Amino acid sequence: MSPSRFTALQERVLIALATIAPPWTLTGGGALTGIYYGHRDTRDLDLFWHALDKLERLPEQVTRTLRDAGMEVSSTQVEPAFHQLLVSAGGERVVVDLVADPVPVIEAPVTAQLGSVRISVDAPAEIFANKLCALLGRNELRDLVDVRALLEHGLSLDAAVRGAANKDTGFSALTLAWTIRQLPLERLATAAGMSVPAAQALAAFRDELIAELTSLTAPSFGR
Repeated sequence: MSPSRFTALQERVLIALATIAPPWTLTGGGALTGIYYGHRDTRDLDLFWHALDKLERLPEQVTRTLRDAGMEVSSTQVEPAFHQLLVSAGGERVVVDLVADPVPVIEAPVTAQLGSVRISVDAPAEIFANKLCALLGRNELRDLVDVRALLEHGLSLDAAVRGAANKDTGFSALTLAWTIRQLPLERLATAAGMSVPAAQALAAFRDELIAELTSLTAPSFGR
């Protein structure tokens, strides 16, 4: 695992919430950048409660725990299965997404040491499948950057595509390839302050990914 890219506040939030029951699992870009790869910064933390379809009173418990630890907390989006918090302290802010996720996982979470506590973290294969699903629904360069990191660390695109299809019945490799092709990469890269060489490298990766996704849908003859 690479050195953590968590900010002081992000690590403080996770450590403070380690005693919440039932326990949550860190996933998404926060898990990839803070626990596994350290390949970019992250602006939010995704905490999933696997096998739950509603959060019930968990947001209240999380809010109370963070406030007791000296942080300011406000809710910015509230739904039965999704609750977004804005947490601040010492001039720093972090968005914390609380998610009830009843969809079965592709691979069981692992346990990671963070400071003085141990937390549950989604396995890279689970995050990969979710990242492919996310690419279908939002224009975020970070998802493409994360997919590149996952592939560079040896994960299987074919397995991730199959996992994504199990999670989302509307998912297909061909649809994802078409969606990625429409991604306004140059505009998003400029808005994010990405350097020209970095944007060009990401564009080249996008084209390679489209080709690989398309090849997964091609019929195989002679079998």
